[in-house]
Amino acid sequence: MAKQAPRFKYYAQNQMSLIPHSLEDFIPKLHPVRIINTVIDKLDLESLYASYAKCGGVSYHPKMLLKVLIYGYLNNV
Repeated sequence: MAKQAPRFKYYAQNQMSLIPHSLEDFIPKLHPVRIINTVIDKLDLESLYASYAKCGGVSYHPKMLLKVLIYGYLNNV
């Protein structure tokens, strides 16, 4: 039986919105969220991906959830 990979919901951070602006245009260049984004994008998260179930519904992408979690901690939320 072939090993099935976990499935995640579509996650495209640089996706254009319905309005002509990219969400990137609304975030200041030196905002802390950019640092979090850069650091998380460079991490090897394969062990995190492996912890997800191989069956069932499609999950939110763990990389996106980790970014939200760390940003929340940074802002005491």
